[in-house]
Order: sequence, then structure tokens, then C-alpha cells
Amino acid sequence: MGSFVLERTIAAPVERVFALSVDVDVHVDSMAAHDERIADGVHAGRMAEGDMVTWDARHFGIRFRMTSLVFDVDEPHAFSDRQIRGPFAEFRHRHTFEPASIPAAPARPRGRGTLMRDEIVFRSPFGPIGRIVDALVMRRHLIRLIQQRNDTLAALAERS
Repeated sequence: MGSFVLERTIAAPVERVFALSVDVDVHVDSMAAHDERIADGVHAGRMAEGDMVTWDARHFGIRFRMTSLVFDVDEPHAFSDRQIRGPFAEFRHRHTFEPASIPAAPARPRGRGTLMRDEIVFRSPFGPIGRIVDALVMRRHLIRLIQQRNDTLAALAERS
């Protein structure tokens, strides 16, 4: 089973970062390079406990569909999503948000911020072949995707 954790400090309040993280429009914008769109489920705005979204995107030159279920929502501190249909044998993503102090910078006074943490667990299908794909390709690909998403989210959150 593959896994990784990414952490990012964002110069915006926890409530704002959480709200942007559950917004499907922000997610679609962050994945524009992969021609990601919503095929079914929540088509606009914020996802909530029990919501499902089917994402349609191009990765490795192939179009994929993945249906995710949102659960364990504890606004504004955390939520999780997991694949219920799609290309992975297993895919789970835990998002957590906690207050963080942001040091002062030339254009910004010291202030409230957010430590955003993404914990991803994934497993490709096809047993031993899938484990090789996970180790050689998939882990790096997923890290880049989450970093792209987080870059977009941070830019939007810090804009106000």
C-alpha cells in the first residue's frame, strides 16, 4: 500500500482554507491541466457529509473516472474522502486543518494562518504489478497532483 503526507502552511484562517478545500469549483480549477471536470454528483459549491462526486480527468494520456465519497466531516478541522468507484484498488484522503501562526513578511503582518495536512493512502489494482506501478510512478504523480491542488487553494485563500 502506498502512502504519503503533505503539509502546507497557508496565510489564511482555518475556516477559509477548509471552505475552499470542500469547494468542487476550486478542485476543478486546480486540476485544469488534467482537463478534470465533474461527471456526476455535486456540480457546484461545497461538498458535505455523505456527498459523492464523480471526477473525470486525463492522466498519462488516458481518461479516468473516479467517484469519491466525502465522510467524517468535522468543520472546519477535518474531512475525508475515499474512492468508491474508479481506477484504484483503494484510495483514501484525510484532510486536516489547524491554526498556525504566520510570521511577518515585508508585505504581510504576523497573523492567523492554517497548517493544512493531506494524508493519502492508495493501492493500484493488479497485485504485484500494481505495487511496482505505485512505487515507480503513482506515488510521485499523486504528490504532484496534491501539490498543484494545494498551490491553487493557497493562492485563493491568501488573496483576501
